Amino acid sequence: MNPYELSRRKFIGNACAAVGATGLLSALAQLRLIGSLAADASTSTDYKALVCFFLYGGNDSNNLLIPYDTSGYASYSSQRTALAIPQSTLLPISPTITDGRSWALHPSMVEAQALFGAGHLAIMANTGTLVQPVTLAQYNSGVAALPPQLFSHADQQVQWQSSIPDQPFQSGWGGRLADMVNAINSNPKISMAVSVAGENSFQVGSQVSQFAVNPSGAVTLSGTTGGSINPVRYTAQQNILTQQDVNLFQAAFGGATSSAIGASNTLNSILNSTTALKTTFPNTSLGTQMQMIARMISAAPQLGLNRQIFFASLGGWDLHAGELPAHATLLGQISQAMNAFYSATVEMGVANQVTTFTASDFSRTFNTNGDGSDHGWGSHHLVMGGAVKGGNIYGKVPTLVIGGPDDTGRGRWIPTTSVDQYAATLASWFGVSATNLPLVLPNIGRFATPNVGFLG
Repeated sequence: MNPYELSRRKFIGNACAAVGATGLLSALAQLRLIGSLAADASTSTDYKALVCFFLYGGNDSNNLLIPYDTSGYASYSSQRTALAIPQSTLLPISPTITDGRSWALHPSMVEAQALFGAGHLAIMANTGTLVQPVTLAQYNSGVAALPPQLFSHADQQVQWQSSIPDQPFQSGWGGRLADMVNAINSNPKISMAVSVAGENSFQVGSQVSQFAVNPSGAVTLSGTTGGSINPVRYTAQQNILTQQDVNLFQAAFGGATSSAIGASNTLNSILNSTTALKTTFPNTSLGTQMQMIARMISAAPQLGLNRQIFFASLGGWDLHAGELPAHATLLGQISQAMNAFYSATVEMGVANQVTTFTASDFSRTFNTNGDGSDHGWGSHHLVMGGAVKGGNIYGKVPTLVIGGPDDTGRGRWIPTTSVDQYAATLASWFGVSATNLPLVLPNIGRFATPNVGFLG
């Protein structure tokens, strides 16, 4: 018998001896997860991609979606004072699902207005981190279970990206989603989880590792990979990575590094061989990120990927001062990049198979601190794609009154849709069954409506 072949009984026996009951239970949980992956993977082999772009710093969504009717705008203007956008410049939208109020977009969102009107873009209203549903009375009485450090950038960024606010961070919901569906990928040459914005919590998983690229291609080691290889440095590097007389840590590091180098070279080779897209992207931070994601999607067949999860980001949203001009520039960049990216998915014939969504730390206070705003809570988000039931606002826009029924103070709105529900809607479309959804989003059972309906 080959000494490296283990029967199932021997494996379990060795596991018991080596790690004890607690470790075995953990191992069995992993086996259960693997079984669940196979179950979901067997149901679908079509191509789908999710694209998250995170707005670091807290987008003031009170100036993304603005009341447009006479009384609503008058109330908005009187409370926002210096932050109020002139009504004559607003871009009206006409949701087919109405709450009796009229709405408009910020004047920088010209392309987003057109996408909304064409049914390719939806708005997810008043979404935020929640441990469980919370009323204002519960919040004020101090009996509600709340996400820790509600108005902290670092904490809320991690909680948004993990979707488990009441436990220490271990993984992101995008990483758990990748673990769940990775078996759908036919013969992956690189990871299905790709970031064009560096490391993030969103894509941290236990089975699938995030793979970093930049707007020009895969990240490579300077001087030893890519187009200009230094032969001496390359030889020295290979000698180090392939040496045999090393400890386990060195061997693991060498193997991981070699694998990363190989994956980077493979990706760049495939990207260089794909047909260039005709769609023109804006030459902005987000525009170049979205262009690279489009190129990665076009290369998916050659990469052996039926599922891809992407992460992009844009910073600069923490506008405690000088908000109006800076916010207008940022929203314009979002609108233009989203429009170009949607056009690229149409060009590639995958518009119905790619869904893009925004996320951010939190919104901002409804009132001003002078010429800026401070950290808020519930915020509005954009969801785009051919499968999106666009042209509508989902969830519930709060009563925009300081001291009103949704206000915890200064216009920090209690979210009426949780990050869990937002993520569950996306994960369900991506191929996760209702049975396995709690493996991706452990707290989803605390909310009555797991799917909020913005995807077909």
